[in-house]
Amino acid sequence: MVFVYQGVNIDYRFLGKAGERVTLLLHGWGCDGDVFENIVAQFPNRNFLTLDFPPFRNSGKVDENWNIYTYANMVISLCEHMKISGCDVLAHSFGGRVAILISALRPELVGSLILVGSAGLKPKFNLKRYLKIKQYKIKKKFGCKVENMGSSDYQKLDEQTRKVFVSIVNENLKDFCPKIKAKTLVVCGENDKETPLYMAKKLSRLIKNSSLVVLKNAGHFAFLESPLVFCREIDKFWEECK
Repeated sequence: MVFVYQGVNIDYRFLGKAGERVTLLLHGWGCDGDVFENIVAQFPNRNFLTLDFPPFRNSGKVDENWNIYTYANMVISLCEHMKISGCDVLAHSFGGRVAILISALRPELVGSLILVGSAGLKPKFNLKRYLKIKQYKIKKKFGCKVENMGSSDYQKLDEQTRKVFVSIVNENLKDFCPKIKAKTLVVCGENDKETPLYMAKKLSRLIKNSSLVVLKNAGHFAFLESPLVFCREIDKFWEECK
């Protein structure tokens, strides 16, 4: 199905029965809604709403004015279109940024929240990273070749979408976390290099009604790397939220 927001086609799938409590799945940057297939399969009695964040998979392109707030408002509009409120939100990485904003700004839409490898906080100061950014800026200023600078996610994007990506990763959502009222589970893979454990611990401290689960031998995609343990933890959490 397609929902149009600010002229952009948003591809979404509703799996379940209309009128019953919904679990909203928000994927990470560069992925699409199908990344959660294993979770959907493990919980056949739940109702799921998945979507493809633009510009990924079947959703349309975005212009350079899109930012994290645009994405959050898009999801809010889709929920209103679907007449969904009080849903269970499960979000990974970039999707965590969107979920943090939705939970803080529209608490009536979120009944419970699971953040997996969630982005949204400013990383610790890293001298190596600082010097790399400084090198990039100097090279760009003097017209040197800079194609290989930046993250792999950044490299895959066209020039227009790169501006959107830079805007998103530079946004620190720390001040929104204490405004979250929903019962929250923060999940982190112990070997996560993208959103390390210290970020998960900080998220859990900032979100008042939250708990932290660390999955052994898992990285940034903990829900795919340790699927059985992950599903057991979220099932227990959802039972507690009933």
